Amino acid sequence: MAEAYCRERGEKLTPIRRKVLELLLASGRATKAYSLLDEMRQIHPGSAPPTVYRALDFLLSAGLIHRIESINAFAVCHDLTQCQHGILVVCQQCGNVTELHEPKLRQALVSQIEAAGYRLSGDGIELKGVCAQCQANEQASAEGAKAAAHS
Repeated sequence: MAEAYCRERGEKLTPIRRKVLELLLASGRATKAYSLLDEMRQIHPGSAPPTVYRALDFLLSAGLIHRIESINAFAVCHDLTQCQHGILVVCQQCGNVTELHEPKLRQALVSQIEAAGYRLSGDGIELKGVCAQCQANEQASAEGAKAAAHS
């Protein structure tokens, strides 16, 4: 899908760009650039930071990935048709990212921000939270600790 999307835009998904995108897809969550670099070095030992950063810059400009500012990481955009209009919810524990596609909600939020006298410095709107899986893990840990305390 990314290949066709790039072709339509007259751009090329080079082998390095493709590999960085594949690594992000495989991780399934927001991933930091240096983690991607470490993974690239396992495949291509000579990989240098500029190689990964150039690939990330391309993927960002093509709208194939999101930069998660709050944790300085990157995640795949799962909906190329609405990528610029989503709200990202980021799990502060595991880095899982969920895209919410609610244009009316986003516009209402932007209107409120502008009414308060602010101008957004980018398209991204990020909300921080704890995903359902991490909440379940927390609850299981708490219950395990409670059970251990009673025994």
